[in-house]
Amino acid sequence: MAESAISAVLGNVSTLALQETTLLCCASSEVEFLKHELKRLQGFLRDADSKRRLGNPGAAVLVSQIRDAAYEADNVIEAAEYMQKRNRLKKGFMGAIARYGCLPSDLSTLHKVGVEIKRIRRNISEIFESANSLKIVADLAHTSIEKVDVDDEFPQDYGPIYQNFEDVVMVGFDDEYKKIVGKLFDKEDSLSVVSIVAMGGAGKTTLARKVYTSSSVKQHFEATSWVTVSQNFKGIDLLKDIVKQIMGGRDESIAKMNEYEVGKKIHDFLLRKRYLVVLDDVWETDTWDQINKRVKAFPDATNGSRVLLTTRKEDVANHVQMPTYVHHLKKLDEEKSWVLFSSKALPSYRRSVIRDLNEFEKLGRKIAKKCDGLPLALAVLGGYLSKNLNAQIWSDILSDWPSTKNGQMMRDILARSYKDLPNHYLRACLLYLAAFPEDYVIYVRDLIQLWIAESFIPHTPKHILEETARNYVTELAQRSLVQVVDRSRAHGWIERIRIHDVLHDWCIEEARQDGFLDAINKTAGQTGASSSSSDNLMYYRFSFQTLSGQILPVAPNGRSLLGFEFESVSLPKLRFLRVLCIEKSTLKDFFIVIGGCIHLRLLSLRNCEGVALPSSIGKLLYLQTIDLMGTELESVLPNSLWDIPTLRHFYLPSWTKFSPPPPARSVRLQSKRLQSFVLDIGSYGTDFRCHDMMIFLSQLNQLTTLSLTMDANMPAEVLNIFANMRHLVDIHLSRFGVLDKLPAEFPQSVRRLVLYAEAIKQDPMPILEKLPCLVVLILGGYDGQTMCCSSQGFPRLQELVLSSFSTEEWRMEEGTMPKLSHLELFGCMEMSKLPAGLLHLPSLGHLKLFYVDEISEFDITLKELRRKGCEIEKSGALEFSPRIHLSLLRILPRTITVASTFSGAVARTCTRWIRDGLGECQGRRLPLPRARRAQGWPMSPLPRRHHHPRRQRWC
Repeated sequence: MAESAISAVLGNVSTLALQETTLLCCASSEVEFLKHELKRLQGFLRDADSKRRLGNPGAAVLVSQIRDAAYEADNVIEAAEYMQKRNRLKKGFMGAIARYGCLPSDLSTLHKVGVEIKRIRRNISEIFESANSLKIVADLAHTSIEKVDVDDEFPQDYGPIYQNFEDVVMVGFDDEYKKIVGKLFDKEDSLSVVSIVAMGGAGKTTLARKVYTSSSVKQHFEATSWVTVSQNFKGIDLLKDIVKQIMGGRDESIAKMNEYEVGKKIHDFLLRKRYLVVLDDVWETDTWDQINKRVKAFPDATNGSRVLLTTRKEDVANHVQMPTYVHHLKKLDEEKSWVLFSSKALPSYRRSVIRDLNEFEKLGRKIAKKCDGLPLALAVLGGYLSKNLNAQIWSDILSDWPSTKNGQMMRDILARSYKDLPNHYLRACLLYLAAFPEDYVIYVRDLIQLWIAESFIPHTPKHILEETARNYVTELAQRSLVQVVDRSRAHGWIERIRIHDVLHDWCIEEARQDGFLDAINKTAGQTGASSSSSDNLMYYRFSFQTLSGQILPVAPNGRSLLGFEFESVSLPKLRFLRVLCIEKSTLKDFFIVIGGCIHLRLLSLRNCEGVALPSSIGKLLYLQTIDLMGTELESVLPNSLWDIPTLRHFYLPSWTKFSPPPPARSVRLQSKRLQSFVLDIGSYGTDFRCHDMMIFLSQLNQLTTLSLTMDANMPAEVLNIFANMRHLVDIHLSRFGVLDKLPAEFPQSVRRLVLYAEAIKQDPMPILEKLPCLVVLILGGYDGQTMCCSSQGFPRLQELVLSSFSTEEWRMEEGTMPKLSHLELFGCMEMSKLPAGLLHLPSLGHLKLFYVDEISEFDITLKELRRKGCEIEKSGALEFSPRIHLSLLRILPRTITVASTFSGAVARTCTRWIRDGLGECQGRRLPLPRARRAQGWPMSPLPRRHHHPRRQRWC
């Protein structure tokens, strides 16, 4: 990946060379000459890298030297550019001198820059001599023509979105699926284990996920949980994950529990439930013993509960001391292999334009047979060949097929697919996935920000960086190099991905051999020195897992540091750091280190402790992203942060001590660049000044994403800030008090709108239905009697969620919402019947009714929707009508606690109802929502977590 290093540096140098500045007047000629030298080096890389892969040690050293020279050049040039940026921000007399002349300190720095550039040039001259002695040929013709733009073959509008994107396409596993489900549902009452055993890449997780997500399994078991064990795990972390899944919510007390307390909590909860727990990718025989060593977490209540386990080893499957059914997953037969392979290599949407389709099918069947029934091999190779529809290439695959067994076969297929990627930028993006832990679910939004900070995304004339990066994700998915977990409902693009553990291992190995990245996991006994294929390689990117009580062993010239689950570690001084991304960790002396990282592009600290930001953070003039979700700062957020001119994405949790910048402070710099602003304003430690916030937000006219959440009621004036926000695509506002009406105009570009209020007095639909791009609408709190959607309204709406509406009549004219596929009504307790207009929605395929108990199973519209094939999901926490449970509550003392009878949000809601005088409301015979409003109760019947489905990922 030295080629990506050269390209990134050349991009920085080219940008600098175009800037007219007196600051670099005495060094500009040196910088320009260095640019040409780096281009010459780039010409040697292709031949040098080919010889390195053939085992030439001299070529390997040369590639490493080229990478080192490129990064050294980048560091010294950026140091000079940083000085220019800093001087532009200076005010007053000294600022004028700095901008139009040279201060003595600047002259000294420029002298050092010149000396460093001369040293780098000498090193480059030595590299040229080494290349000549090794007979490395410069391929100057391909240094700048390699394709950098990957076009997305799919349209932006993905059509109906109600399907479950986590649900994978099953090819050839129908019989296996039925057997597994049959064993889970059998009449055996005692707790038992069903184990799926097969080699890596055979489809164990795919089959288990299909079973786990099926509607029949969800209905049969009262509690379900999925945890991925992998080679590196901590028993207490698995147990805490299970608690969160089976009990819902995010109980802060769980984080402080020890292993015994968590296990006991699980045991006591599951003792009353028929449950299913999936343990995916178990490697060691003692895993079950470790999970249950403190207390038996999974009780046998003789009610048909099950444990589903996937593993590569049969002894692991047989080790669990309880009734066990071991299912050996068979490889796909020849016909099923062809079905899977052809779905990837010759997809249906391309068959009509393929010439000589019969020839490709003939060759494809032979290739599919060679894959020995392994789904991963079939999918990856099929994805590779779909991009190479050339009969000669397909024939060459057959003739060059490796004769070795499955392990080497998979490596050869992955290496071929990697080499076939259209440019070195995309190859770097794929290898970068090695930085994440095994089986990690990666949010594409975060991954794109990392790629951009690493300069892996090139500037193209057609797309902004984020668009190009999303096309790269799509390209990797089309080639089956990443697995799609789900897509964004509003945008259709891929939202979360994971990478198969076989491919993950290959990426780690390739990244180390290439000197691209070193992944270190102390749990697995790995270290950078021992695991590296070449002790002479210098790494610039590091990924660590589960370290504790030490200074992170990062080289002084490290450019990227990713870390997961540290226990009280210290960061070294990293002068050239570009990326710092750490999760679930405790940091020491962070305050001292971060101020000196002047090259930093991305700072992401999620769910961390020991974090304080110094006022010197305003000197990080290249910083693009700040993400502190889930992290409680030990200091007030410094206002110097708003001086950073390159800031594009800003994410803060509720407990941050934050105040908006005062009007007197200039926000002109970031108002031109800031694209994402996510702020969860809590009630503790926040100096919230509404007027200042409105002024601040109104200047962010380049925003594409805005999310504001407040514990207290949000002032209605927030809705007035949209006048200048013509680029807004995603809006999330929660929660308002009473809104008389919505503003007459929202940004016409908005695709996703989430808005919650205690009460909206005027029908919001006549305003919202005019938004031409709106795809997802989630609205809460309408207080009117009627609601009307006109015939031309909501032309692109696909998902509609209405929460806590008091609407009794909903009129829908024919022709409205032509693309609506998913409708959810939550807490609309005064709605006694479904509108007949739902029958005229041509795309409606999924209807969810939660806490809408007045609508009976005999509702005419409901019955007709079922007949037409619409999937109906109707549920509430209580399995009987609100009128019935109100009658039951009459005979109970007002101080009764219902938490033992019901669970989660409903228990808390019922307890509050009783405490605050539900009995008096009943005596007045008011419908429930109106009765609650009559007493001034909060409208939202569920805790805030339900209203913010995306908060879980941040917090």
